[in-house]
Amino acid sequence: MKRLFYILILMILSSNLNAQTENYTISFEQFQKNFNTGKYDEIFNSFSSEMKQSLPIEKNKQFLSDLKNQLGNVKSTEFTGYQQSTYAAYKTQFEKGILVVNISLDSQNKINGLFIKPYEDPKKIINVLSSYPKEIAEAIYATAAKFPENTQLSIAVIQNGKTNYYGIIKEHDSIKPIENQNKIFEIGSISKVFTSTVLASLVESNKIKLTDHINSYYSFPFKENRKISFEELANHTSGLPRLPQNLNLLNLNNPYQGYHTQELEDYLKNLMTIDHTISKNFSYSNLGVGLLGYTLGLSQKTTFQKLLQKTVFDQYGMSQSFTTSRNLDETLIKGHNINGDLASNWDWDVLFGAGGILSTTGDLVKFVQAQFNPKNKELALTRKPTFTVNDKTKIGLGWHIITTKNNKEVLFHNGGTGGYSSSLTLDMENKTAVIILSNVASINESVDHLCFELLNPTTKK
Repeated sequence: MKRLFYILILMILSSNLNAQTENYTISFEQFQKNFNTGKYDEIFNSFSSEMKQSLPIEKNKQFLSDLKNQLGNVKSTEFTGYQQSTYAAYKTQFEKGILVVNISLDSQNKINGLFIKPYEDPKKIINVLSSYPKEIAEAIYATAAKFPENTQLSIAVIQNGKTNYYGIIKEHDSIKPIENQNKIFEIGSISKVFTSTVLASLVESNKIKLTDHINSYYSFPFKENRKISFEELANHTSGLPRLPQNLNLLNLNNPYQGYHTQELEDYLKNLMTIDHTISKNFSYSNLGVGLLGYTLGLSQKTTFQKLLQKTVFDQYGMSQSFTTSRNLDETLIKGHNINGDLASNWDWDVLFGAGGILSTTGDLVKFVQAQFNPKNKELALTRKPTFTVNDKTKIGLGWHIITTKNNKEVLFHNGGTGGYSSSLTLDMENKTAVIILSNVASINESVDHLCFELLNPTTKK
């Protein structure tokens, strides 16, 4: 029994830089269904090729049948966070006991790691949020209690024409209120919405068209003379991979730091690959949006960062939003990894548009309020659907347009870097929104869930 509990089937760390929380949820639900019905072959088929080699089908059947004989079926599961920044951990209630089941997925959403261990009750964390409305306090506490020491959440809730801020810090085994709406966090991939806003601003001023190809702004042909439009980059339908193959991932503490114009141009000329199976379909790409931002700068004979400052930050009065973490001093909240260790800030160059912005909830509130102003036609353009991903999701320019379980349509984007996780949800019909910035990496599933929960008690993702 002890050997079963502590068995480490395989540990092949995925290099995904943003948590694909929906994929993890789907994979684990399928794992649970197949486990309870004894379909161990189906579980084996969900493994990566490396996993199959490490745990051949007969050993897989033996392991899973032993587990089921000793503990019975899975009755319920609860996502508790990420372990080692890669494994999604689920508190799993079996008929005869509780374990923590950890899984990791590769880039094809195949299970390439499975780690099972006993469940340990976390120490009691004191809730000191009595100054907040009860439902708000309970929702925040339930989410934050499982995060590491020194976690901060900076939350803004816009509702009924008012904005309420809820800041918390976890320290000394307590969840306490703190005013941090003017503190700076990395916002990660929420930056993609801003990159698309710059695009929309240039379109509305008739400087470029969405259907224009970006190729004309480069002095060389792309590999195999591939043509890519601005819109394809903004709505992730270009067929470009998530990351360029010449990005050095040996330094995951600061992965984009060494990627400059030279590397990007080399990729476009000599290395670029377009996946024919996903071209003209949605495939999320940091590379694509980074390329979009850089090209927008070229189109106006400036840097994208300066263009962003002029067309977005200055336009909407966002004086607490920045393009570098340098010289921010005590206003910058230090980031942490999932284990609570300090993490370095990320430095961006040519791919900045994919995730380089730092901001505050106070400034992001200004951006949200600008969405409610019908005079801002460039913002309306970003919210217009450009591609249907599935029956629940469309993509605008940057924004994910999600139909919730109660058929409410909301705009959504989240973000994650090496020390931060963030989430932004916007309901245009009711003019409500929730913004959450955190200083802990790889907690997107929990932060996203809280974001939707606070948007409206009846609005579930």
